Amino acid sequence: MKKTINCFVPFAGSAQALPTIEGLKKLSNLNRIILLATDKEVAPIDGCDMLVVDHLFSSETLKTIAAHSEADYTLFYTKYTTLNLGLLAVDRLIGIAEDSGAGLVYADHYQLIDGKQSQAPVIDYQTGSLRDDFNFGSVLFFKAEALKAAANRMKATYHFAGWYDLRLKLSQIAPLVHINEYLYTEIENDTRKSGEKIFDYVDPKNRAVQIEMEQACTEHLKEIGGYLKPDFQPIAFDAESFEYEASVIIPVRNRIRTIRDAIRSVLLQKTSFKFNLIIIDNHSTDGTTEAIREFADDSRLIHLIPERQDLGIGGCWNVGVHHPLCGKFAVQLDSDDVYKDENTLQIMVDAFYEQNCAMVVGTYMMTDFNMNMIAPGIIDHKEWSPENGRNNALRINGLGAPRAFYTPVLREVNVPNTSYGEDYALGLRFSRNYQIGRVYEVVYLCRRWDDNSDASLDVVKMNGHNLYKDRIRTWELQARMGLNR
Repeated sequence: MKKTINCFVPFAGSAQALPTIEGLKKLSNLNRIILLATDKEVAPIDGCDMLVVDHLFSSETLKTIAAHSEADYTLFYTKYTTLNLGLLAVDRLIGIAEDSGAGLVYADHYQLIDGKQSQAPVIDYQTGSLRDDFNFGSVLFFKAEALKAAANRMKATYHFAGWYDLRLKLSQIAPLVHINEYLYTEIENDTRKSGEKIFDYVDPKNRAVQIEMEQACTEHLKEIGGYLKPDFQPIAFDAESFEYEASVIIPVRNRIRTIRDAIRSVLLQKTSFKFNLIIIDNHSTDGTTEAIREFADDSRLIHLIPERQDLGIGGCWNVGVHHPLCGKFAVQLDSDDVYKDENTLQIMVDAFYEQNCAMVVGTYMMTDFNMNMIAPGIIDHKEWSPENGRNNALRINGLGAPRAFYTPVLREVNVPNTSYGEDYALGLRFSRNYQIGRVYEVVYLCRRWDDNSDASLDVVKMNGHNLYKDRIRTWELQARMGLNR
């Protein structure tokens, strides 16, 4: 017997939805089209049912969709722009769902931006895909039975986090399967660069959203055995003796335009303790090496050029941290950036003792190349809490800057030899056992400029970064579940 589908489409009026609806009406296995309207005054379209909902992704809306999913499958289109399904796309979605036993299938697709078609691949879902902004694309294709079961597991009522809560519940009972084939075309209106989008979750205006997302994630972690109670190992800070209290670590390759500023911002630090600066110069070829040597008269600067040719940023960090003159605390400074003023290092080190933590994360301000503040401004990550921060860290995509570490612990853990996500991996690993301290005043200026490594990434590189961070979360979640067992 041919499988049937119910299609749910966001509805703001005929002009917006009609092209999508006309395409769906051509499906041979269509059971019903149900319009989701947040305005009860809009006129319905002939041949379609209409439901008035409060918010497209609220708990009530998702439960309503589940309740009206009497067909075999449910297609939920999540955008207000036009959807154009590919040739036999629904047959393919059904076939993979049947073969894989998936509760949800989602696919690569095309996007139309200003009339130009481009590929929009997405990534595989895994245990650690806990980001609330995980990109499934705009077509969510559910096995109705699994959708209903997941909806029945939802305990809380969320205005913003309903879809997030639902897919976490769904992942507990059925696979979420990525079809790496281009099965539809959508119109995309968000044309911001990747470097602008990544900070949406720390925008203060989104705080209410983040509170709900954290609650949903925490509940999920408790249900799957990955939640960690707020019990932390204390730090005595006497594991070893150190000549220096702190070392600033700067890995660098080809940053001739910014390295002098970074060095000066360290050497101008005023502290009550002895510190040094360890620069790992990863075989620069643009004059960076010579610029570093301009500061050779300052005995606090240690300029290292590794013998190895296979080091990423994380590998360079390991070279610096395992150097015999590395201080008790290793403090991060990227070669693009600067410390806000001469007090940053003192503030960061004091936080270790005040908060008894193995890692400290500060607050930074986004600036242009000339260090004028740009949007989104101050990034303070106030979503962190001492009680639940290490659980919520599995949901968010970063912890902040600058980052500083108690060196004996860092020498045990070591830094992944990558050039992306290594700092996030450390944050998760440290928080598994130790409290992470926070500094909520601006101590760091993060510069955005054309050559900045993550100012504007294409979709392939962005997917690679997200896939790696999800893998980091998967490993960490597996470790935490093992601890709880």
